[in-house]
Amino acid sequence: MNQHNRSAATIEVRLNGKSHTLPQGSTVAELIVSLPVEPTAIAVEQNRQLVPRSLHPATTIEAGAELDVVTLVGGR
Repeated sequence: MNQHNRSAATIEVRLNGKSHTLPQGSTVAELIVSLPVEPTAIAVEQNRQLVPRSLHPATTIEAGAELDVVTLVGGR
């Protein structure tokens, strides 16, 4: 019997303007965990649409998506 592993297939996306490979079926939350960023101090756009933090775990990234992950910096 042939078993399918989700991570065996990959997709190409644009992450902050650069080509990036992700496992097929990745969510925004999974992407964030894989990046060297503080998860509570970022905002994510997928195809120029802000992805609310509450939807990160349920938002699947599609092949060819344009993702922007920006760090939020507070001031005094």
